[in-house]
Amino acid sequence: MGAKPEAGVSSPPGTGERWRAKRDGEGGRTSCVILVNAPMTSSRDAFILANTALTAPPHVPEIRLHLADEAHDLWHRTEEELAEIGLPPPFWAFAWAGGQGLARYVLDRPGAVAGKNVLDFASGSGLVAIAAAKAGAASVLAADIDPFCEAAIRLNAAENGVAADFSGEDWIGRDGGWDVVLAGDVFYDKPFAERLLPWFSALHARGAEILIGDPGRAYLPKAGLEKLAVYEVPVTRALEDAEVKRTTVWRFG
Repeated sequence: MGAKPEAGVSSPPGTGERWRAKRDGEGGRTSCVILVNAPMTSSRDAFILANTALTAPPHVPEIRLHLADEAHDLWHRTEEELAEIGLPPPFWAFAWAGGQGLARYVLDRPGAVAGKNVLDFASGSGLVAIAAAKAGAASVLAADIDPFCEAAIRLNAAENGVAADFSGEDWIGRDGGWDVVLAGDVFYDKPFAERLLPWFSALHARGAEILIGDPGRAYLPKAGLEKLAVYEVPVTRALEDAEVKRTTVWRFG
C-alpha cells in the first residue's frame, strides 16, 4: 500500500506527530513526496536493506517483506529528521491492514486474479502485487507515486520469487486495460476518494473488476460495494488505533 494517512488528519493512522503528511497537489492526494536530495536508486536499495528486516506480515505469513519495526532507527525518526536525509515518510516500510486483508483474499481465492492482467494501485511495499503474482496473475503492474516504492517492490518481489512491473505514474483517470484492479487502504482522504470514485466507476463500466481492502477508513463509499470477506488483521498500535483491525474486502460496483 502507498501513502496511508488516516482520513481527516495529517499523519498516518495512529502515528500522531511522527509524520505530517505531504500533499502532492494532484487532487489533494496525501503521498510520499520525494525530496530534491533524495538518494538515487542504488542508494535507495541500500537504505531499505539497512533500515528494515525481512518480516512476514502476520495475516499473510507466506510472504516476506522488507519492513521496519521498533528495532530500526527508521521507525523512530520524525518527519523533520527524515527530510534532513532526503527521505519522505516511508509508508512502503509497513504492511497496512487493508493491504494485508486484500492479499489474504487473493491468496485464498486465486481465481480472482489467475490468468488475468492486474493493477495493484498505491502498491507501497508491493504486498498485494506479490500476492497476485503468487496466485497466478498473467501480469502484475504495481503502481505508486513514491519513487522509493520501486526499490522496495523490486526487492520484495525478488525475495518472494515473483516478478511485478512498477510504474511511478499517476494512473487515476487512465485505463491500462487491466482485468482486475486491486486497491488496499486507499479511502483515507476525501479529495483523493473523490478522484478515485469516477475512475473506479469508469473501469467497472467497461468490465474491470475492482477489489478494495479497507479497515474502516472514513471515506470508503457507503454504497455500490459488495462485501466479499472480513478479516481480523493484527497491526501495530503505534501505526493504527488498535492491535487488530477488522478489514473488509469489497467488490466495487
